[in-house]
Amino acid sequence: MAQSYDYLLDVTGLTCPLPVLRAQKFLREAAHGVIVKVRATDPIAAIDFPHFCQESGHKLLEHELLKMENSDDIFIFYIKCIKQEFQENSDASTA
Repeated sequence: MAQSYDYLLDVTGLTCPLPVLRAQKFLREAAHGVIVKVRATDPIAAIDFPHFCQESGHKLLEHELLKMENSDDIFIFYIKCIKQEFQENSDASTA
């Protein structure tokens, strides 16, 4: 079953660091809990997006690679927006 999402962010054709910077800007303005599907063609995205999520506190729910025969492969990332104030409240309640 495919992951559901609220928004699609297409950063295909962009190269590092632009895909992550666009996602960062989008998630900064998004509501807590929103799920964003990101489509990227830059092979470095496979490294950058998991690292970005780990560093920023957003949750990488799922990722996949779509192998394309006649064009660039497409990397798909499903990212749940986690706002800092919710992270801190969550951390305090588990302490």
